[in-house]
Amino acid sequence: MAFVRGNLADEEGDSERDAAARQRRIAAARREQGKINGHLRWAFLAMMAAFLVLTVRYGWLQLVRGDDLAARVHHESGEAEVVQSPRGAILDRNGKEMAVSLMMKSLFIDPNNVDDAADVAKKLSPLVGLSEQEILRDIAQGGGFVWVKHFLTTDETAAVRRLIREEGYNCLGFQDEPRRFYPNDELAAHILGFVGTDDIGLDGIEQAYDKLIKGEKVETYVQLDNANSRPILDSIFARHQYEGDQCKTIELTIDATMQFMVEEALNAAVADTNPQAVTAIVMDPKTGEVLAMASRPTYNPNRFGDYPAEVWKNRAVSAIYEPGSTFKSIVAAAALQEEVVAPNDWFHDPGFVVVSERRIQNWNGESFGTVTFTDVVKYSLNTGFALVGLDLGAERLTEYAKRFGFGEPTGIELPAEEGGILFDPEDMRDSDIATMSIGQSIAVTPLQLVTAMSAIANDGILMKPHIVKSIRNADGSIYEETRPEEVRRVIESVTDKTLTGLLEQVVAAGGGEKAQVAGYRIAGKTGTAEKINPNGGGYMAGRYIASFCGFAPVEDPRLTLLVVIDDPSGIYYGGQIAAPVASRIFSQLLRYLHIEPSSDPFVGQKPDTTKTAPSERTGHRVAVPSVIGLDAAEATLRLQEAGLRIESSGRGVAVGQSWAENTVVPRGTTVVVQFAPPPP
Repeated sequence: MAFVRGNLADEEGDSERDAAARQRRIAAARREQGKINGHLRWAFLAMMAAFLVLTVRYGWLQLVRGDDLAARVHHESGEAEVVQSPRGAILDRNGKEMAVSLMMKSLFIDPNNVDDAADVAKKLSPLVGLSEQEILRDIAQGGGFVWVKHFLTTDETAAVRRLIREEGYNCLGFQDEPRRFYPNDELAAHILGFVGTDDIGLDGIEQAYDKLIKGEKVETYVQLDNANSRPILDSIFARHQYEGDQCKTIELTIDATMQFMVEEALNAAVADTNPQAVTAIVMDPKTGEVLAMASRPTYNPNRFGDYPAEVWKNRAVSAIYEPGSTFKSIVAAAALQEEVVAPNDWFHDPGFVVVSERRIQNWNGESFGTVTFTDVVKYSLNTGFALVGLDLGAERLTEYAKRFGFGEPTGIELPAEEGGILFDPEDMRDSDIATMSIGQSIAVTPLQLVTAMSAIANDGILMKPHIVKSIRNADGSIYEETRPEEVRRVIESVTDKTLTGLLEQVVAAGGGEKAQVAGYRIAGKTGTAEKINPNGGGYMAGRYIASFCGFAPVEDPRLTLLVVIDDPSGIYYGGQIAAPVASRIFSQLLRYLHIEPSSDPFVGQKPDTTKTAPSERTGHRVAVPSVIGLDAAEATLRLQEAGLRIESSGRGVAVGQSWAENTVVPRGTTVVVQFAPPPP
């Protein structure tokens, strides 16, 4: 039993020793874990401290020294700049480029950031081709932005970039600017206008659509090649990809080829007549589209500053003048429509008439005898038109002028359009009515006149003129499209056909014969007007405006043309100098448009096999004939034939009459005639 008790005691001792060992190990592990936790706490605190330091440092760099460091990077590796999308192009109706933009660098300086003006001027001067004095003057302007030079060359840009980098000139910078280029030089200059150095349209379409086609500006950063300070590849691509939302393209209604033909004809007219100015407009009468518009003198919009400002003026829309006999087309339209006169009504043309003590005579001062209204139109007789105008009266005459578009701007998409001048009917005397009827006492623009004639060519329907066909977005989609717009019907179709026949006679056998083109039927009217004295009332002696306005071909009008020659030297009649210019233009344009000539000049017209005698005109105004030297019976007959009454005194032959010869009076007026025995 003693042996057993010894073994049990040994086992109990071993258990106690194992337990103690485990306790020691546990304690050691706890001590080791405490050391680790302590290290972790210190590591965490160290990390937090480092993060705090980095945060403070980042804030310092960004908020306190950000601008300085950005400038340093700007000079060392690249540059921040403002780039601009190019100005939208202007095209003719066939897509021919009339105005395009090239993006170029322009240099500016920040005078407020210049440390040494003399040093900057000295080092910059040879690089940009400016004197030191010019650069110093720029710096002296002060402020934060002054242009130094617009449109630097590639070499100039690279040289300035190297200077900025080497010298640390943060006072210099670049901006992209679009430089406008007109590839056809003077062609359509008055339509296109021009653009200033700040990409601002200053005339023509450039001005009218400036806000729409002007490019946009954005800020960008350009990385530079350290070797030569040129933009690296990625930067080049990034810049060239920017087009902006504007970049809209203007498509005009004009045809560049037709425009060229018209301008060449005007150049020849200038050489032949040596005028102060000459203007021509070609219009599609059915749509109101302006196909060509030009004036002389002209200018090159690439160098507009080399010309006086007066030359920039688009005379087609901004010049007002008395139209002369071309306006008789409108008077004839009104008279025919109101049935004041018919083509076959006859007139006694005395050569001149007196209205409210104002003498109005024919262009040659001679009498044409007994004539029909067709003859009055064909030979442009002032006497007949004065009588017809007086019968119309101030109200109706002015109303028809307004119907045809006179007295207010047409609304074409060009700046500085004038509205012309019309009398208030209530203020018009008989002499004003008579002179307006022959194209005086009224002021119009060339565009108004060609638009009115286009209404006659278009079966009596007036169309709104326009010169912009469409506007396209940068992606080629349509932003805006101009459709033909009917303004109003001005005369009935039957009246229009009658009037067209009369105007065709003007060209076929009247004063407009020199506007003829072999094989084509042309209708129109010539005009010769005295020039108004710009310094006061009245007219300038020996100064005239010659014109022709017409359309072709008569059977299906495609073209309306106006030619105005202002103050020519030598011959000044419209039929002599304006009509030949019109003939040249018609001839070229009709063939260019592949319009076949008529086999018969009067094809499409029904032959008139009846012979009708002229019918007596029964107008309200007549010219008093002279009865001096006639006996009572002869005097009475002559006055009665003229629609007048007679009151006589004495016997013998007429020696005096109360109304002077050719004075215009109301029909039925009594003329007192004094008779006396003839001398022995």
